[in-house]
Amino acid sequence: MDTLVKILLAGGIMLAIALVFGVILVLCANVFAVKKDERIAKVENLLAKSNCGGCGRAGCAQFAEALVKGEAKLSDCKATPAANKEKIAELLGSGEIGEETVAVVHCNGGNACFNKYEYQGYGNCASCELIAGGVKACPVGCIGKRTCADICPHYAIEVGDGGYAIVNKEKCVSCGVCIDNCPKQIIGRIPKRAKVYIACSNHGKGKDVMELCSRGCIGCGLCAKICPEHAIEMKDGLPVIDYAKCVGCLKCAEKCPRHCIKEH
Repeated sequence: MDTLVKILLAGGIMLAIALVFGVILVLCANVFAVKKDERIAKVENLLAKSNCGGCGRAGCAQFAEALVKGEAKLSDCKATPAANKEKIAELLGSGEIGEETVAVVHCNGGNACFNKYEYQGYGNCASCELIAGGVKACPVGCIGKRTCADICPHYAIEVGDGGYAIVNKEKCVSCGVCIDNCPKQIIGRIPKRAKVYIACSNHGKGKDVMELCSRGCIGCGLCAKICPEHAIEMKDGLPVIDYAKCVGCLKCAEKCPRHCIKEH
């Protein structure tokens, strides 16, 4: 009987100690808990959730936290739709949302760009680039071996019959994965509302460009001369479009003798 009492007493003491420590742990958890801003979850739900890393953060959750803390700008995210950005800006009390953009390939050479050699290797643009800077005679010509198309998480890029990559602006979320992985660095962003873009990246003189590609820009400046809004300026042999002025009249695309200003 004495043994049973001792067992029950010991059990009761242990239970009491456990309860005391349990209460202490609960109190400590409440006192020292790091309260998470409720806006973080709301912002994350409004983001594109593509976790593309284009904003410079590991994912949308980390970017949402950085936004709420004021450590990032909403314009850093290119993937989230403008409507959701407006909701986030309202939630955070910020007027800065940034313009919605899409990626474009600044080249339309492809099969019209002469080859330096016959490529027999297997692989994508990155592997082809290792051999004498790629198969194309133009140093900034699209290789057309599908690196961008294969890596695009939204299947927004295809290499068409012309032999160069084309971005589908309806599918593109401007995450920047293709921009970061193009070995020629000829993919950039333009406003989604834009009607035209420059499909060439060669800054060489006209005669030199003509020896490399039958579609390369020769720097004639005709597009800049005929633009009624003065939205095009020649810089280092290539036209640059000021999209704040461009009204999308398409006159530049219609008059370009090399057809390297493309309708978007």
